[in-house]
Amino acid sequence: MFQRPYYQTLEKRLDEPRGVIQVLAGPRQVGKTTLVGQVLAASNTPSHIVSADGVANASAAWLEQQWETARIKLRQSEASAFILAVDEIQKIPNWSETVKANWDADTRANLPLKVVLLGSSRLLLQQGLTESLVGRFELSYIGHWSLKEMQDAFDFSAEQYVWFGGYPGSARFISDEFRWKKYVSDALIEPSISRDILSLTRVEKPALLNRLFELGCLYSGQILSFNKMLGQLLDAGNVTTLAHYLNLLDSAGLLGGLEKFSGEVIRQRQSSPKFQVHNTALRTAQMPETFSEVLVSPEKWGRIIESAVGAHLINHARQDGFRLCYWRDGNEEVDFVLQHRGKTLAIEVKSGALRSTSGMEAFRKKFKPDKMLLVGKDGLPWEEFLRIGVVELF
Repeated sequence: MFQRPYYQTLEKRLDEPRGVIQVLAGPRQVGKTTLVGQVLAASNTPSHIVSADGVANASAAWLEQQWETARIKLRQSEASAFILAVDEIQKIPNWSETVKANWDADTRANLPLKVVLLGSSRLLLQQGLTESLVGRFELSYIGHWSLKEMQDAFDFSAEQYVWFGGYPGSARFISDEFRWKKYVSDALIEPSISRDILSLTRVEKPALLNRLFELGCLYSGQILSFNKMLGQLLDAGNVTTLAHYLNLLDSAGLLGGLEKFSGEVIRQRQSSPKFQVHNTALRTAQMPETFSEVLVSPEKWGRIIESAVGAHLINHARQDGFRLCYWRDGNEEVDFVLQHRGKTLAIEVKSGALRSTSGMEAFRKKFKPDKMLLVGKDGLPWEEFLRIGVVELF
């Protein structure tokens, strides 16, 4: 059975004495539930795992019942510890207050009940954690699958990974591309938007959010101002609405908007976003072309590679805690700018013939980055870059 690298981390933390709540956040269908199930199945500590996803009108009362069930099982087992795992915790209204009350009650009673919470909406999870559970949790981001993971688990080639992305559940369908695209659309994209965003967050214009997602995927790897997008969107509302909807899509691990690097936070936040999918499957599943058709088109294939490099970076940014931006000044541009522990790394992606590096030179003169990296032709091969842990580059 394939184990993601997070397995050892969670296993070690759950073997420790009861200290803090373990919270696992990440997009749908990246294996959070499977991961917890693997760890609990191999553990000598008895457990109780439930999910709020399939419970109609899951409420605080339901969560209280599950918590009490875990307490009863702990007493009956006479074990030295017990683990309660609750999946899709953000589906429960006011979940954080209920968790806080029960966690604190167990702490006062010196009850060795350890807790694991899982959720696919990072934004809603963080709101609950910061509102009620300050000092009581440890958050781990479980991101999309890497090239190495898809190679080890499903024998993907680098080219297959760039096109079909890092969704393990879709790997079985890649021999029938029409079926694969339908699966990604119906079983991954639609539930992520309807169940993780629209059903849990107030969205006044859901059609606008869906259209923003479609356009953002189409323009993944490109810089596009919200004002320009307004001309392509029906019932567009305003720039503030679009920025809010993009933030919701980003929190669900679907589509992000990178800010412009300027050295000034205020200017970064006011910049036009560079759209970036979190998983290339989100883009390619919506394209009319097939894998074989795009593979022989250098221009189109190059854009997919650049999008895959961006997806690799945006996932590692979440996991490793570095800041990810782009830079542009007039016609000069740098694809990605990373900041981590006081160091700055500039990355240029050249998937085809080497273009002018004047953007890198202009950036070097203005900001004096610690390192500069060329990915692609005449630089580090993109296949190798996608296998590297990004923090190793600093």
